[in-house]
Amino acid sequence: MRVLVVEDDPAIASGLCAGLREAGHAVDHLSDGRQADEALLDPTHDLLVLDLQLPSLDGSGVLQRLRHRHSQLPVLVVTARDNLEERIRVLDLGADDYLIKPFAFSEFAARTRALLRRRFVQGAPELTLGRLHLDIPGRRARIDDRELELTAREFGLLAALATRQERLTSRAQLVEATCNWDQELTDNGLDIAMHRLRRKLRGSGTSVRTVRGLGYMLEADPDAPQTN
Repeated sequence: MRVLVVEDDPAIASGLCAGLREAGHAVDHLSDGRQADEALLDPTHDLLVLDLQLPSLDGSGVLQRLRHRHSQLPVLVVTARDNLEERIRVLDLGADDYLIKPFAFSEFAARTRALLRRRFVQGAPELTLGRLHLDIPGRRARIDDRELELTAREFGLLAALATRQERLTSRAQLVEATCNWDQELTDNGLDIAMHRLRRKLRGSGTSVRTVRGLGYMLEADPDAPQTN
């Protein structure tokens, strides 16, 4: 998943970004509200983590402008403002959750998983594709009861394909889903990761099909063995 963290405190931002990346997410960071508003015009992120006290445009303004554009992007507000009236105001502006600083990263991580779960699986515990079971927020995949050992990049590719199952996903969309702004993924690197993912999906009832010149598609594999 791709997360945008908008936080102007360098220490807090560094900790949040490091923890999210360790969990396997692609993470982008901005410290300015106006820059965040411009970045959000391009709907490439799956979650926004938003501080309220920002230069140029405060977090409330960023949130209000985002919802005026009818964006459904999940927003987790993280702020030191802890009074009840402020929490109500921000939630009414369109925030999905509100976390008061200081907080334990474990709670922050649980709240991000809950928001991503609602966004991608609409309340269902996991996606099921043939014998493949995929928990996107929990970043777990299994074939029947066997856990798949996937790298962060391989899981990112699988999640990007699974949320668009039976639809084409371009190479550019796969790069967006798996890389931070300051990272690059060469064509060769993408091909290697895709080859490894295909190998690990063998026997799952699901395969990745290449549509030359257009992209990739996750679809049922009719030749895969079936379970009783």
